[in-house]
Amino acid sequence: MPLHAYLILAALVFAIGLFGVLTRKNAVGILLGIELMLNAVNVNLVAFSRFRDDLAGLIFTLFTIAITVAEVAVGLAIVIVIFRVRRTIEADHLDLLRG
Repeated sequence: MPLHAYLILAALVFAIGLFGVLTRKNAVGILLGIELMLNAVNVNLVAFSRFRDDLAGLIFTLFTIAITVAEVAVGLAIVIVIFRVRRTIEADHLDLLRG
């Protein structure tokens, strides 16, 4: 498969993730959109790594996936704590940092 096919796939996945982040009101939906955008970046890294026959992109992708897993765990923990305090996870109602 040529490189441009992978790049088009990554662009579509990134656009779907960006659409999800901008249109969702649910905090979990926003986190899922961010995950889609990060996965699109990973597809780009792997595609360029394969195109150049270099392992650096694959190694960097593995580190990115590990960091993404940690980010999801922290994000969901924050969402759970906010739900316990406010009884909602809609982003429009979250104003915990206001004085």
